[in-house]
Amino acid sequence: MGTVTYELIKKDSRTGARRGRLTTPHGTIETPVFMPVGTAATVKAMRPEQVEELGAEIILSNTYHLYLRPGHDIVKEAGGLHKFMNWNKAILTDSGGFQVFSLGAMRKITEEGVSFRSHIDGSKHMISPEKSIEIQHALGSDIMMAFDECAPYPADREYVRNSLERTNRWLERCRAYHEEYCREHEEGNNQSLFGIMQGGMYKDLRKESAKAIVDMDLPGYSIGGLSVGEPKELMYDILDECVELLPENKPRYLMGVGSPDCLFEGVERGIDMFDCVLPTRIARHGMAMTSRGRVNIKNAAYARDFSPLDPDCDCYTCRNYSKAYLRHLFKSDEILSSMLMTNHNLHFLVKTMEEIRKSIEEDRFTEYKKEFYDSYGKF
Repeated sequence: MGTVTYELIKKDSRTGARRGRLTTPHGTIETPVFMPVGTAATVKAMRPEQVEELGAEIILSNTYHLYLRPGHDIVKEAGGLHKFMNWNKAILTDSGGFQVFSLGAMRKITEEGVSFRSHIDGSKHMISPEKSIEIQHALGSDIMMAFDECAPYPADREYVRNSLERTNRWLERCRAYHEEYCREHEEGNNQSLFGIMQGGMYKDLRKESAKAIVDMDLPGYSIGGLSVGEPKELMYDILDECVELLPENKPRYLMGVGSPDCLFEGVERGIDMFDCVLPTRIARHGMAMTSRGRVNIKNAAYARDFSPLDPDCDCYTCRNYSKAYLRHLFKSDEILSSMLMTNHNLHFLVKTMEEIRKSIEEDRFTEYKKEFYDSYGKF
């Protein structure tokens, strides 16, 4: 069930970092990989051709947003998400769970699923595990995520345990629905279902969650419920525990992480896949990630700075435009500001991951990490 496979190519001799390859119906993905986020079937401020030119091999879209607008039935009628958005490489769809649970007072959790009001027009909706998989089948993504509850931080132990046990039951329902769909629709076998480990900041609950999802022998496993407001030191401590509980022959995906330091720390512990809206979001607010650290293009110091954002970067933005021009665009509220800044930030992370993969192949990940940290400075 599912055609996504993982090949472990090389392990770093001093850390848990690993170099792998993920094969999907829409292409091969070299890992570790950062996945740009195209929440509503578009990576904000970027054409699909530009995202591909950066070297991105997979993007993430979101079930919740596409269900509400334009509707998964419309996407299916268009021929699926790949055709609808003109993206011919791999797509991973989030189950919508995180977005639903982030609605707070606008949603209610029951054993059946989550009832909520749309953030768009206040209309009432219900997403169950079966509904989430139904939507993702209509979207036609290569990798589907199981419907889960992302427990908040902080959360008491009883809440997290109840949430975890319900998430495990929901995973069983997701798998059952997916298997039934595959029996009735051949194209469903081109989609692979990943399970999500939860358990909050409780290591023993993380262990319980890992056993439940690994016992299902799914094509891949995700770590959820981290980077939700906890201190980074705690996140890394829990992550150490989580990775040890997952099999070596399957891809490991750390959800919602995209700052450079978190990418390095995740890779060092054996994570293969990452996603986050951070690079596109901060780009729209005038912030760039560079090899010398973050650059806030709003600063007056750049008004007459005719050097590129990053002297070590060969992206389209850095080859053609100066900080002074980028500051002018931002201050003038020009759309091109978001386009050029986003192009740079995504290029920066995609190329950083390429260098990370190369460093693992050459068994010098530790040295590369130190070089990067020394150059980047404060995160």
